[in-house]
Amino acid sequence: MKTLIREYRNQMNITQEDLSQILKVSRQTVISLEKGKYKPSLVLAHKLAQTFGCTIEELFIFEGDENIE
Repeated sequence: MKTLIREYRNQMNITQEDLSQILKVSRQTVISLEKGKYKPSLVLAHKLAQTFGCTIEELFIFEGDENIE
């Protein structure tokens, strides 16, 4: 799964620490999310989308066998 969290965060000019405080998660969680190493819960994905003013689908790009066919 590819994520555009870093791009959206940079557009808003906020740090990983700022985002972690907004989401009430650790900075390490934000780092893992940006690298695509951690798949967020639906609640966290929704919080991210609300924070950035976009949809979950715009924020996360599902690839390969992750897509439902």
